[in-house]
Amino acid sequence: MSIKGLDVSEFQGEVDWERVKAAGYKFAMLRAGYGYDTVDKQFRRNASECNRIGLPIGAYWFCYAFSPEKAAQEADGCLSTISGYRLDYPICYDIEQASADYVEKQGVPFTSALARNVVTSFCNRIEAKGWYAMFYTNRNFLDTYLGTDLPNRYAYWYARYADQFDGTDCGMWQYTSTGSVPGISGNVDLDLGYVDYPSIIKDAGLNHLAGGSAPAPSPSPQYITYVIQPGDTLSGIARRYGTTVSTLTQLNGISDPDKIYAGNTLKVPENGTGTGSSAQYYTIRSGDTLSEIAQRFGTTVSALARLNGISDPDKIYAGNRIRVK
Repeated sequence: MSIKGLDVSEFQGEVDWERVKAAGYKFAMLRAGYGYDTVDKQFRRNASECNRIGLPIGAYWFCYAFSPEKAAQEADGCLSTISGYRLDYPICYDIEQASADYVEKQGVPFTSALARNVVTSFCNRIEAKGWYAMFYTNRNFLDTYLGTDLPNRYAYWYARYADQFDGTDCGMWQYTSTGSVPGISGNVDLDLGYVDYPSIIKDAGLNHLAGGSAPAPSPSPQYITYVIQPGDTLSGIARRYGTTVSTLTQLNGISDPDKIYAGNTLKVPENGTGTGSSAQYYTIRSGDTLSEIAQRFGTTVSALARLNGISDPDKIYAGNRIRVK
């Protein structure tokens, strides 16, 4: 079994995820951030869009830790960032030569013992919070610093750019950094998955997909993503969300406010112009229907569909976050 996937960060810019999904990609690993609490500039948009269209995602966090304690802090920063989104794939710690170089610049010798300890600390923290842990690195770094034990303990995302897989025991293989994918400008990393992680994670009750306590809410995104509907105008969208045409044109790089197109997405400030909007949001849970959510919040299905750009009210997905007022 091999599953077609890709991984992205802010360096890919704004991705048209509907085109990516239509091209046959079955999962995406999204960079959530790095260090203690630096969030990737595109993560929240990427995660929201993938959740909206039902494309399974995981997340990765780049390692800059120079002690096991710092690695645990990085895990906490990662969890704070991803909580509130649906992730059917693992939470991955990305450790490579740039991590070692950074640590050395802090005056800390980067040894194989330290490398193993920070990966173990991060992954254990992720597991302790009810998520599925993974680590990522390339063959040279694995052989030099990590050894063969860690891939037996945690899921392993293996990086080696080649035309043929070399048989390394791993759950995912990143095989190129120069892929070309519809909906993404420039080069992109491509991956093959060899493990049905969504089934494993669901069956194990991990990633807060079903049962147990819900994850803590994430810091609110600065904007939400709205799908333009036939008949929409920018002024109408601005009024609906308590913002201005000028704000929307600046945020989305729109040169002519009279030219917007159905099916395109817009960034809309979550709190309007930042002057006290009463917008209210709800994270869809397993078993919810749009009619039940509408009844719960004293609104209508058509109002929710219009507010969130939902084309089919019968298709909503657990983990997605929608505006209810």
